[in-house]
Amino acid sequence: MKVLVACEESGRVTAEFRKLGHEAYSCDILPTSGGHPEWHIQGDVLPLLDQAWDMIIAFPPCTYLSNAGAKHLYAGGVLNQERYKKGLAAKEFFMALLHADCPRVAVENPVSSRIFEMPPHTQEIEPYMFGEPTRKKTRLWLRGLPKLEPTDICLPLINCHEAGTWFMKGGKDRQKNRAKTFPGVAKAMAEQWGGQNETKS
Repeated sequence: MKVLVACEESGRVTAEFRKLGHEAYSCDILPTSGGHPEWHIQGDVLPLLDQAWDMIIAFPPCTYLSNAGAKHLYAGGVLNQERYKKGLAAKEFFMALLHADCPRVAVENPVSSRIFEMPPHTQEIEPYMFGEPTRKKTRLWLRGLPKLEPTDICLPLINCHEAGTWFMKGGKDRQKNRAKTFPGVAKAMAEQWGGQNETKS
């Protein structure tokens, strides 16, 4: 299959599909940190949606949509109009990915703020369902794809929002590090949605 992994700088999902013989490409405005720039398209993903893809998996930015940012959206108990407009723009981008002309689409995001009235999600997953001992609730919106099945349920030892975790650390790469897909989840996506490419030579 020809697979586009949108808004992925880490290259983790792309690499897992490549291992199974699929023609997968990541796309992000940032250069990839996954070590395979030949599989990475740096730039705006929207023009790529018009190409013929067998599957699109997208991880659009959640900064202005996430419920975790509600305290900033309602700072002082008043709706921050500038942040709200950015949230609406983020939703528009999200919807463009979700409704891309492709037979198989998956879009990932955390729990969003109710004010943006996001469409109903298909399922919620946690990293600990895929061999990663961490809690970090994530939602999936799916078209033409089955729900992900847990592969290795383990004890959730860490809540990513606890003080001192990698998720809460600051620094210039804070947002990029938070956005990386857990390896166990990336592997499950490739194996369950792609499987081995039988035409691989």
